[in-house]
Amino acid sequence: MDMELKVEARLIQKFKPQLIDALSGDPDFLLQHCHASQLLTQKEYSHVKASVVPWDKTRDILDYVMNKDRKRLQIFLKLLKKKEIKEAFPKLAFLDEVEWAKSLTIGNKRNQNNQEKQAADDVPRKQMCKFDRGNRMVTEKQLMLVARNIGITWKEVGRVALEIPSVRLEQIVEENPHSHREKVFCMLRLWSMREKEKASAVRLHSLLTQEDFGVSPGSIDFLLEESSSPPS
Repeated sequence: MDMELKVEARLIQKFKPQLIDALSGDPDFLLQHCHASQLLTQKEYSHVKASVVPWDKTRDILDYVMNKDRKRLQIFLKLLKKKEIKEAFPKLAFLDEVEWAKSLTIGNKRNQNNQEKQAADDVPRKQMCKFDRGNRMVTEKQLMLVARNIGITWKEVGRVALEIPSVRLEQIVEENPHSHREKVFCMLRLWSMREKEKASAVRLHSLLTQEDFGVSPGSIDFLLEESSSPPS
């Protein structure tokens, strides 16, 4: 996901609770518009349609949309401003007052960069040298080794640390019903493909150890040690 796409996806994510509240009154109406606008695949449409809980339907629609390309993200944002959608979901009126959010998000890229720099400054001194050299992308071998050290909290790790939507996690479960390690590996690989050149070994270590996810820092310290070595 490139920077511009991240900005638009984060705009939806930022107001996700308000959007769910506003749209869950008639999610089937929204679903039909999304389907007509080709925002969802047939499989995604069927998955959402099969749900019986309005809140879940709306959440899943937003999760699917946030993982689309930039063109479809823009179509969805424009869809929310259409007259028939506004009439069907009067609570969407709050969007008329948050147009500044997009500009603010774009304008604050510099602040975000400063925050990332500050986060780097917080790394312990003994790891600083390794951090500076740790721009090499994480390898699949490293991802598999990390997968061995993530237990039953793997979905929490995915949602909170790696910001992967629940819908994608459930798809991973369906595709790998018999192997826990493969589930975790697929989740980590999804993150690395999304982050592209930002998916460094050191950054992954930082994300997985920033909170108590049941991942022992010592068990994945090899990410720090190997970050400056050529990938195998």
